[in-house]
Amino acid sequence: MPRAVIAVFSVLLVLCGGSLAAPPEKTDGQPGVALVLALDGSASITTGDLEFQLQGHAAAFRDPAVADALAAAGARVTLAAYSGPNSLRVLIPWTSLSRPEDAGRFADRIDALPRGFQGDSTAIGSAVVEAAKLFDRGGKAPRQVIDLVSNGFSNGGIDPAEARDRVTKRGIVVNGLAILDEFPWLEEYFEESVIGGPGSFVKSALDKDSFVAALRQKLILEMVALPDQMPSLSAAMP
Repeated sequence: MPRAVIAVFSVLLVLCGGSLAAPPEKTDGQPGVALVLALDGSASITTGDLEFQLQGHAAAFRDPAVADALAAAGARVTLAAYSGPNSLRVLIPWTSLSRPEDAGRFADRIDALPRGFQGDSTAIGSAVVEAAKLFDRGGKAPRQVIDLVSNGFSNGGIDPAEARDRVTKRGIVVNGLAILDEFPWLEEYFEESVIGGPGSFVKSALDKDSFVAALRQKLILEMVALPDQMPSLSAAMP
């Protein structure tokens, strides 16, 4: 395991009082973690806000600690955007990040994506259900995680809590990143109605800098550790 990941794991181990599990093991070339990154492309998100999400993800994947954590876990990642019901669109298909430099190449692909995607309503529940289907199309792994970003609550499609309960029964973890530029209570909404599964958690951001920092911490936590008390740890992280 790379030294950067060992250092991060050690810090998390201290914070959690020794309750962290080891990173998922890679076996026979298979990924240890499969991750769906679902970006908010709904009408509540302006063109600049979607760009904000794309740039933030590219910056996070270029972070050396994130790159090491992804490689150590043998991550397999896909990037998608959603808006209304049944609108989830894959922007970057499943990509193996088995070496630290692969994360930088993934960031380059994010930068090269065509812009201008704009949807209508915010169907978080539908996005969760559609994202879960992607695991059957190249995302097989011992740990399967959906990372969902939004700056609003669900106003279309299936109820998010119902969708969350449906996919977590399959062993899929749903995590969230709430952008608090419109609704300051959105983090609590995610905790109650969106996230679920072992070690699930939500982080929040107000601007580009805090978005990148929150996403960076989130990716490392998902790859390196599976603490039972992840929500409380998330709140305590600097």
